[in-house]
Amino acid sequence: MQDGFTWAKLGAALPRWAFYALLLVVFVGPFWAFAMTAFSGVTLQPGELVFWPKSPTMDNFHYAWFKTRVWRYLLNSMLIVTFGLILQVSISSLAAYALARKKFVGSAVVSMLILSTMMLPEEVIAIPLYLVLGNIPLFKVSLLNTHLGMILPLIGWAFSIFMLTEFMKKVPLELEEAARMDGASEWQIFWLVILPLIKPALGTVTVFGFIMIWDQYLLPLIVANREDLYTLPVALASVRADEAMPPAVFVAITLIAMLPSIVIYLAMQKAFNRGLLAGAVKG
Repeated sequence: MQDGFTWAKLGAALPRWAFYALLLVVFVGPFWAFAMTAFSGVTLQPGELVFWPKSPTMDNFHYAWFKTRVWRYLLNSMLIVTFGLILQVSISSLAAYALARKKFVGSAVVSMLILSTMMLPEEVIAIPLYLVLGNIPLFKVSLLNTHLGMILPLIGWAFSIFMLTEFMKKVPLELEEAARMDGASEWQIFWLVILPLIKPALGTVTVFGFIMIWDQYLLPLIVANREDLYTLPVALASVRADEAMPPAVFVAITLIAMLPSIVIYLAMQKAFNRGLLAGAVKG
Protein backbone atom coordinates (compact mmCIF):
# COMPACT_ATOMS: atom_id res chain seq x y z
CA MET A 1 0.00 0.00 0.00
CA GLN A 2 2.74 2.39 1.03
CA ASP A 3 4.91 1.29 -1.92
CA GLY A 4 2.04 1.85 -4.33
CA PHE A 5 1.40 5.28 -2.88
CA THR A 6 5.11 6.16 -3.18
CA TRP A 7 5.32 4.99 -6.78
CA ALA A 8 2.15 6.91 -7.58
CA LYS A 9 3.62 10.13 -6.17
CA LEU A 10 6.85 9.50 -8.04
CA GLY A 11 4.98 8.92 -11.28
CA ALA A 12 3.06 12.15 -10.80
CA ALA A 13 6.22 14.10 -10.06
CA LEU A 14 8.28 12.76 -12.97
CA PRO A 15 6.67 14.92 -15.70
CA ARG A 16 7.17 18.03 -13.59
CA TRP A 17 10.84 17.27 -12.93
CA ALA A 18 11.36 16.35 -16.58
CA PHE A 19 9.93 19.76 -17.53
CA TYR A 20 12.25 21.49 -15.04
CA ALA A 21 15.22 19.56 -16.43
CA LEU A 22 14.28 20.59 -19.97
CA LEU A 23 14.10 24.25 -18.93
CA LEU A 24 17.49 23.91 -17.23
CA VAL A 25 19.05 22.50 -20.39
CA VAL A 26 17.46 25.15 -22.62
CA PHE A 27 18.42 28.15 -20.51
CA VAL A 28 21.59 27.05 -18.70
CA GLY A 29 23.00 24.83 -21.45
CA PRO A 30 24.05 27.63 -23.83
CA PHE A 31 25.68 29.62 -21.04
CA TRP A 32 27.48 26.51 -19.80
CA ALA A 33 28.83 25.79 -23.29
CA PHE A 34 29.83 29.44 -23.62
CA ALA A 35 31.75 29.39 -20.34
CA MET A 36 33.44 26.07 -21.08
CA THR A 37 34.54 27.31 -24.50
CA ALA A 38 36.28 30.26 -22.85
CA PHE A 39 38.44 27.83 -20.86
CA SER A 40 39.25 25.61 -23.84
CA GLY A 41 42.95 25.38 -24.64
CA VAL A 42 42.65 24.03 -28.18
CA THR A 43 42.06 25.91 -31.41
CA LEU A 44 38.38 26.13 -32.28
CA GLN A 45 36.52 27.03 -35.42
CA PRO A 46 34.53 30.29 -35.44
CA GLY A 47 31.13 29.63 -33.92
CA GLU A 48 32.20 26.33 -32.36
CA LEU A 49 31.25 25.70 -28.72
CA VAL A 50 32.23 22.86 -26.41
CA PHE A 51 30.39 21.45 -23.40
CA TRP A 52 33.61 20.50 -21.65
CA PRO A 53 36.91 22.38 -22.05
CA LYS A 54 39.58 20.59 -24.04
CA SER A 55 42.93 21.08 -22.30
CA PRO A 56 41.48 23.55 -19.73
CA THR A 57 43.49 26.76 -19.46
CA MET A 58 43.28 30.39 -18.37
CA ASP A 59 45.37 31.55 -21.33
CA ASN A 60 42.33 32.92 -23.16
CA PHE A 61 41.52 35.23 -20.27
CA HIS A 62 45.19 36.19 -19.90
CA TYR A 63 45.33 37.05 -23.60
CA ALA A 64 42.09 39.01 -23.38
CA TRP A 65 43.11 40.91 -20.24
CA PHE A 66 46.68 41.84 -21.14
CA LYS A 67 47.16 41.59 -24.90
CA THR A 68 43.70 42.79 -25.94
CA ARG A 69 43.69 45.08 -22.89
CA VAL A 70 40.08 44.36 -22.14
CA TRP A 71 40.62 45.87 -18.69
CA ARG A 72 40.71 49.32 -20.30
CA TYR A 73 37.36 48.83 -22.01
CA LEU A 74 35.95 47.34 -18.80
CA LEU A 75 37.10 50.40 -16.86
CA ASN A 76 35.45 52.74 -19.37
CA SER A 77 32.18 50.79 -19.17
CA MET A 78 32.27 50.74 -15.35
CA LEU A 79 32.93 54.47 -15.21
CA ILE A 80 30.05 55.27 -17.55
CA VAL A 81 27.58 52.88 -15.95
CA THR A 82 28.41 54.02 -12.40
CA PHE A 83 27.94 57.75 -12.92
CA GLY A 84 25.26 57.27 -15.58
CA LEU A 85 23.16 55.00 -13.34
CA ILE A 86 23.45 57.28 -10.30
CA LEU A 87 22.36 60.29 -12.35
CA GLN A 88 19.65 58.32 -14.17
CA VAL A 89 18.00 57.00 -11.00
CA SER A 90 18.30 60.40 -9.28
CA ILE A 91 16.84 62.41 -12.16
CA SER A 92 14.13 59.81 -12.80
CA SER A 93 13.12 59.82 -9.13
CA LEU A 94 12.84 63.61 -9.02
CA ALA A 95 10.91 63.74 -12.29
CA ALA A 96 8.58 60.97 -11.13
CA TYR A 97 7.98 62.78 -7.82
CA ALA A 98 6.93 65.94 -9.67
CA LEU A 99 4.63 64.03 -12.05
CA ALA A 100 3.09 61.81 -9.39
CA ARG A 101 2.74 64.10 -6.39
CA LYS A 102 2.41 67.60 -7.84
CA LYS A 103 -0.42 69.14 -9.81
CA PHE A 104 0.56 71.61 -12.49
CA VAL A 105 -0.76 72.73 -15.83
CA GLY A 106 0.43 70.51 -18.67
CA SER A 107 1.49 67.54 -16.54
CA ALA A 108 -0.33 65.14 -18.89
CA VAL A 109 1.44 66.67 -21.88
CA VAL A 110 4.82 66.36 -20.15
CA SER A 111 4.13 62.71 -19.35
CA MET A 112 3.12 62.05 -22.95
CA LEU A 113 6.26 63.74 -24.28
CA ILE A 114 8.44 61.68 -21.96
CA LEU A 115 6.75 58.43 -22.99
CA SER A 116 6.99 59.35 -26.66
CA THR A 117 10.77 59.20 -26.44
CA MET A 118 10.45 55.43 -25.95
CA MET A 119 8.90 55.15 -29.41
CA LEU A 120 11.94 56.57 -31.20
CA PRO A 121 14.66 54.10 -32.23
CA GLU A 122 18.19 55.13 -31.31
CA GLU A 123 19.13 55.29 -34.98
CA VAL A 124 16.61 58.09 -35.57
CA ILE A 125 18.27 60.44 -33.08
CA ALA A 126 21.87 59.36 -33.75
CA ILE A 127 22.74 62.21 -36.14
CA PRO A 128 20.96 64.98 -34.14
CA LEU A 129 22.60 63.67 -30.97
CA TYR A 130 26.02 63.72 -32.62
CA LEU A 131 25.49 67.31 -33.76
CA VAL A 132 24.30 68.45 -30.33
CA LEU A 133 27.16 66.76 -28.49
CA GLY A 134 29.61 68.23 -30.98
CA ASN A 135 28.46 71.74 -30.11
CA ILE A 136 26.47 72.03 -26.88
CA PRO A 137 24.00 74.94 -27.20
CA LEU A 138 24.77 77.98 -25.03
CA PHE A 139 28.05 76.54 -23.77
CA LYS A 140 29.56 76.09 -27.25
CA VAL A 141 31.72 73.15 -26.16
CA SER A 142 32.14 69.67 -27.63
CA LEU A 143 31.56 66.52 -25.61
CA LEU A 144 32.76 64.20 -28.36
CA ASN A 145 35.58 61.87 -27.30
CA THR A 146 34.74 62.39 -23.63
CA HIS A 147 33.19 60.16 -20.97
CA LEU A 148 30.74 62.95 -20.17
CA GLY A 149 29.42 62.78 -23.72
CA MET A 150 28.54 59.11 -23.16
CA ILE A 151 26.94 59.78 -19.76
CA LEU A 152 24.72 62.85 -20.20
CA PRO A 153 22.38 61.39 -22.87
CA LEU A 154 21.61 58.48 -20.53
CA ILE A 155 20.50 60.37 -17.42
CA GLY A 156 16.89 60.72 -18.54
CA TRP A 157 15.14 57.43 -19.32
CA ALA A 158 11.40 57.37 -19.91
CA PHE A 159 11.02 53.80 -18.64
CA SER A 160 12.45 54.64 -15.21
CA ILE A 161 10.40 57.83 -14.94
CA PHE A 162 7.20 56.05 -15.94
CA MET A 163 7.70 53.13 -13.55
CA LEU A 164 8.62 55.30 -10.56
CA THR A 165 5.72 57.64 -11.29
CA GLU A 166 3.23 54.78 -11.16
CA PHE A 167 4.65 53.54 -7.85
CA MET A 168 4.68 57.01 -6.30
CA LYS A 169 1.03 57.51 -7.22
CA LYS A 170 0.17 54.54 -4.99
CA VAL A 171 1.73 56.11 -1.88
CA PRO A 172 -1.14 57.37 0.31
CA LEU A 173 -1.48 61.14 0.29
CA GLU A 174 -2.16 61.07 4.04
CA LEU A 175 1.46 60.13 4.73
CA GLU A 176 2.68 63.18 2.85
CA GLU A 177 0.17 65.46 4.60
CA ALA A 178 1.14 64.08 8.02
CA ALA A 179 4.82 64.70 7.33
CA ARG A 180 4.04 68.22 6.14
CA MET A 181 2.08 68.94 9.32
CA ASP A 182 5.09 67.77 11.33
CA GLY A 183 7.16 70.44 9.62
CA ALA A 184 8.90 68.30 7.03
CA SER A 185 10.27 70.13 4.01
CA GLU A 186 9.63 69.08 0.42
CA TRP A 187 13.04 67.43 0.27
CA GLN A 188 12.47 65.55 3.53
CA ILE A 189 9.12 64.26 2.29
CA PHE A 190 10.74 63.04 -0.91
CA TRP A 191 13.79 61.52 0.78
CA LEU A 192 12.33 60.19 4.05
CA VAL A 193 8.75 59.35 3.15
CA ILE A 194 8.37 58.60 -0.56
CA LEU A 195 11.66 56.92 -1.49
CA PRO A 196 11.68 54.33 1.36
CA LEU A 197 8.20 53.20 0.27
CA ILE A 198 9.22 52.58 -3.34
CA LYS A 199 12.46 50.67 -2.72
CA PRO A 200 11.29 47.66 -4.79
CA ALA A 201 10.68 49.97 -7.75
CA LEU A 202 14.09 51.58 -7.26
CA GLY A 203 15.68 48.13 -7.32
CA THR A 204 13.87 47.26 -10.53
CA VAL A 205 14.81 50.45 -12.38
CA THR A 206 18.39 50.08 -11.12
CA VAL A 207 18.72 46.62 -12.66
CA PHE A 208 17.06 47.65 -15.92
CA GLY A 209 19.05 50.88 -16.01
CA PHE A 210 22.34 49.08 -15.44
CA ILE A 211 21.67 46.65 -18.28
CA MET A 212 20.50 49.46 -20.58
CA ILE A 213 23.65 51.53 -19.99
CA TRP A 214 26.01 48.55 -19.96
CA ASP A 215 24.73 47.30 -23.32
CA GLN A 216 24.92 50.70 -25.03
CA TYR A 217 26.60 50.37 -28.40
CA LEU A 218 25.43 53.16 -30.70
CA LEU A 219 26.02 56.03 -28.26
CA PRO A 220 29.68 55.19 -27.48
CA LEU A 221 30.20 54.44 -31.15
CA ILE A 222 29.17 57.93 -32.29
CA VAL A 223 30.76 59.77 -29.36
CA ALA A 224 34.15 58.06 -29.07
CA ASN A 225 36.54 57.98 -32.00
CA ARG A 226 39.55 57.06 -29.86
CA GLU A 227 40.17 53.44 -28.99
CA ASP A 228 41.16 54.27 -25.43
CA LEU A 229 37.56 55.48 -24.84
CA TYR A 230 35.86 52.38 -26.25
CA THR A 231 33.38 50.57 -24.03
CA LEU A 232 33.07 46.79 -23.97
CA PRO A 233 30.24 46.52 -26.56
CA VAL A 234 32.19 48.67 -29.04
CA ALA A 235 35.41 46.77 -28.28
CA LEU A 236 33.62 43.45 -28.83
CA ALA A 237 32.48 44.56 -32.28
CA SER A 238 36.02 45.66 -33.09
CA VAL A 239 37.54 42.40 -31.83
CA ARG A 240 34.97 40.34 -33.71
CA ALA A 241 36.05 41.95 -36.97
CA ASP A 242 39.67 40.92 -36.31
CA GLU A 243 40.18 37.67 -38.23
CA ALA A 244 43.41 36.97 -36.36
CA MET A 245 41.62 36.87 -33.01
CA PRO A 246 41.28 33.28 -31.67
CA PRO A 247 37.58 32.39 -31.25
CA ALA A 248 38.10 31.19 -27.67
CA VAL A 249 39.61 34.56 -26.73
CA PHE A 250 36.61 36.35 -28.20
CA VAL A 251 34.33 34.10 -26.14
CA ALA A 252 36.41 34.90 -23.04
CA ILE A 253 36.02 38.65 -23.65
CA THR A 254 32.28 38.21 -24.15
CA LEU A 255 32.05 36.26 -20.90
CA ILE A 256 33.85 39.07 -19.07
CA ALA A 257 31.37 41.54 -20.56
CA MET A 258 28.43 39.44 -19.36
CA LEU A 259 29.54 38.99 -15.75
CA PRO A 260 28.75 42.50 -14.37
CA SER A 261 25.12 42.28 -15.54
CA ILE A 262 24.76 38.87 -13.91
CA VAL A 263 26.34 40.10 -10.68
CA ILE A 264 24.13 43.21 -10.44
CA TYR A 265 21.01 41.14 -11.05
CA LEU A 266 21.93 38.56 -8.40
CA ALA A 267 22.85 41.33 -5.93
CA MET A 268 19.50 43.09 -6.41
CA GLN A 269 17.35 40.08 -7.24
CA LYS A 270 15.14 40.42 -4.17
CA ALA A 271 14.27 44.08 -4.76
CA PHE A 272 13.95 43.45 -8.50
CA ASN A 273 11.45 40.63 -8.06
CA ARG A 274 9.49 42.55 -5.43
CA GLY A 275 9.27 45.52 -7.77
CA LEU A 276 7.98 43.43 -10.67
CA LEU A 277 5.51 41.58 -8.43
CA ALA A 278 4.22 44.79 -6.84
CA GLY A 279 3.84 46.36 -10.28
CA ALA A 280 1.91 43.34 -11.54
CA VAL A 281 -0.42 43.34 -8.53
CA LYS A 282 -1.02 47.09 -8.68
CA GLY A 283 -1.46 47.03 -12.45
